Amino acid sequence: MLRRLILLLAFCVTPAMAEEEQVVLGLSQDRVAITANFDGSEILIFGAVKRETPIPSGPPLQVIVAVAGPSSPVTVRRKERRLGIWVNTDSVLVDLAPSFYAVATSAPLTEILSDTEDLRYRISIERAIRSVGAAMNIRGAQNFAEAVVRIREDEGLYSIRENTVAVDEQTLFRTSIDMPADLTEGAYFARIYLTRGREVVSQFETTIDVRKVGLERFLYNMSRQQPVWYGLMSLVIAIAAGWGASTAFRLLREN
Repeated sequence: MLRRLILLLAFCVTPAMAEEEQVVLGLSQDRVAITANFDGSEILIFGAVKRETPIPSGPPLQVIVAVAGPSSPVTVRRKERRLGIWVNTDSVLVDLAPSFYAVATSAPLTEILSDTEDLRYRISIERAIRSVGAAMNIRGAQNFAEAVVRIREDEGLYSIRENTVAVDEQTLFRTSIDMPADLTEGAYFARIYLTRGREVVSQFETTIDVRKVGLERFLYNMSRQQPVWYGLMSLVIAIAAGWGASTAFRLLREN
């Protein structure tokens, strides 16, 4: 069942009161509940720009929305074919990679954000992944971080959606971001950036809490906190299910 989180217009602003243009944004819900029938969420994002002065002249206002899941280290291994067998050879630890990362923009990203600003705020997918470095003897170390991006893009966990943020009169903006069913638990950060002339002029950040609930939460906690009992319970359930299926087939044959 599709669940929707709506980021509605509210009266909370960024703390940087000296900025000429500020994001005005709020959350109608700040929690996603993962249940047995959870098949993903569509985050609807609405907002506005608060100004104390008229709209500045020059380049038009552009909007970037980025939603990032919990980050963790990722070990990436390279496989090579040796003597007819695929084996793991080199490995690199990517220091931090978000479990989910989606970017929506009001125009092509390279046209509204400079490389310098991207490096400062880590907005693009490549910059959102932090890889300090690898051993000098590792060949093509940068390819390991690129492999993380490629694999998670194929899984639908990383995406960039250009020209999907609608901006009205340089004041109102809206977009939506699809989140997959296999979400990682934790705090998801929703960041909104306002840019002019490829420079960030204001930003806003809020969080969405994603948690398992109900039976899923009970089983997850049990598997982590009481692995022995969890294993015994799984064994009993498997035996009961096998016995029940066998009995049902026997009764069908007799009839």
